[in-house]
Amino acid sequence: MLMGTSSHVGKSIITTALCRIFRQQGRKVAPFKAQNMALNSYVTREGLEMGRAQVAQAEAAGLEPEVDMNPVLLKPTGHTSSQVVLNGRPLGNMSAREYHTGYSLQAFGAVKEALARLQARYDTLVIEGAGSPAEVNLKANDIVNMRVAKYLQAPVLLIADIDRGGALAALVGTLELLDADERALVKGLVINKFRGDVSLLTPALDFLEEKTGKPVLGVVPHIEDLGIDDEDSVSLEEKRTAPAADAEFIQIAVLQTPKISNFTDFAALEAEPDVQLYYVQDVAGLGKPDLIILPGSKNTTEDLIYLQESRLADAVAGCVGVGTPLMGICGGYQMLGERICDPLHTESEHDEITGLGYLPMRTTFAAEKLTVQVTADCPELPFMGEKPIAAQGLPGYEIHMGHTEFTGEVRHPFHIVSKAETAADSWDGALSRDGLVLGTYIHGIFDHDAFRRALLNRLRSRKGLSELGIQCNRRAEKEKAYDRLARIVRESLDMQKLAQIMGEAGTC
Repeated sequence: MLMGTSSHVGKSIITTALCRIFRQQGRKVAPFKAQNMALNSYVTREGLEMGRAQVAQAEAAGLEPEVDMNPVLLKPTGHTSSQVVLNGRPLGNMSAREYHTGYSLQAFGAVKEALARLQARYDTLVIEGAGSPAEVNLKANDIVNMRVAKYLQAPVLLIADIDRGGALAALVGTLELLDADERALVKGLVINKFRGDVSLLTPALDFLEEKTGKPVLGVVPHIEDLGIDDEDSVSLEEKRTAPAADAEFIQIAVLQTPKISNFTDFAALEAEPDVQLYYVQDVAGLGKPDLIILPGSKNTTEDLIYLQESRLADAVAGCVGVGTPLMGICGGYQMLGERICDPLHTESEHDEITGLGYLPMRTTFAAEKLTVQVTADCPELPFMGEKPIAAQGLPGYEIHMGHTEFTGEVRHPFHIVSKAETAADSWDGALSRDGLVLGTYIHGIFDHDAFRRALLNRLRSRKGLSELGIQCNRRAEKEKAYDRLARIVRESLDMQKLAQIMGEAGTC
């Protein structure tokens, strides 16, 4: 089991690395995280919702993602509340107090059941904790850190992020705050995100081992251009600044609203060699993009209000007015319409709110969430008024609580040919009359290599650049990224010592 001294120390990434390493060793390995808090989520083949980090870890292990890998998902809806998703299905919204003092221990039953099913099928589990195991105010009702470790008697590696500073104090302090039986389960320490000459760190490592009595299993370097989907919105802090204007690159601005979700949709665009993708929080950061994307949202109503009150909506309108194309995904698609209605107050206390008005449609929120994998074709889409875009077999998934009705004639850009692996015949999304504004409910469409390149080539043509062939094979690039990560972590950790730790625990 991997735990951290805080959030965003690299638990997810090192878990991903170990899943790939153990797979390469021939193990039947699966990832697990009892409870995830994230706005990025994924829909499984069965139509169940889970956190994106375990999706990446499952891919690294060569597995189809399944909800047993993440039985509890918390999706923040406000500063002190979250939607609780249990075994892939939403239970409803709960305040932090309601969840931690009244429900979390009930959910641990589902955690144990999921673990039992995974243990019956795999010889090795790589388990990720959340935040810090030393949050003394939450420990009594914690179901993701030491409660899991003690239930399984799993050996724990404690990870600290040295790039932020204070790593030694964080490791020593975390161990000091653990109970004696919890501290005994910690079998090794890991320093993550190190920059520089590792030999200069030797005195600190010697101090840690002497002070804590725990071996330092290794120092993992800071890895540039990781190429693996981020889950934590903290990672967006490094992607906010608009790049300097460069005529040879396509500049794509993603509007970073407070409740942005599923920004992993844009990882494939970001990986393209001719793209500079950045996230925008205010008018000053918008710059002069070639394409603006309005992403998904866990609270569409509040994010729409944010766009209007921050004047970002006006700035976007100014760009569209001079010909900049605009694309909305899921919640962003809903915002592009004339009105959003919430009669059941599913998301907020607002009965309805005026939309951005680019598309003739009206969305009404419902109590039931739609979660389904889909496959779609894109037949002759005249987006941006240029040469039509066409592609077949776009994989993706829908995950939303709103139903959209059209108030005028629109062109639907995507023909859904299957839902949940069953043949379908329906249409998705809308395109404005001038061809500049496009919306869709489908997450993941940019992962389709041909569609992504066709879209970028339309943008290149508008800039007077020549069209390019497919530059990235998304699936192959992700596999290379997992292998690269595994190699770096394998070279950084004492794998023989790790094998001994696992052997002592009877897990291999």
